[in-house]
Amino acid sequence: MYLDTKKKQEIFKKHGSSEKDTGSAEGQIALFTFRIAHLTEHLKKNRKDYGTQRALQLLVGKRRSLLDYLKKKDIERYRAIVKELKLRR
Repeated sequence: MYLDTKKKQEIFKKHGSSEKDTGSAEGQIALFTFRIAHLTEHLKKNRKDYGTQRALQLLVGKRRSLLDYLKKKDIERYRAIVKELKLRR
């Protein structure tokens, strides 16, 4: 599987306060970004996979909501995560 427990812990350790901190906005945004990149690559090979296309759109929406929340709550954390993950905005 592309996203096993070790990979998740690595993402949360890098972007959250610890690998156990799975609820932080930064950790969730990083996890969504990883999953979005994976699904995007899948859709480049399988253009007509509409189920995956819908899942990708939902993930992008969830990430956008978290980014909006973080921007409203703490602009410095928002700027840091956008810069770190190289997101457009």
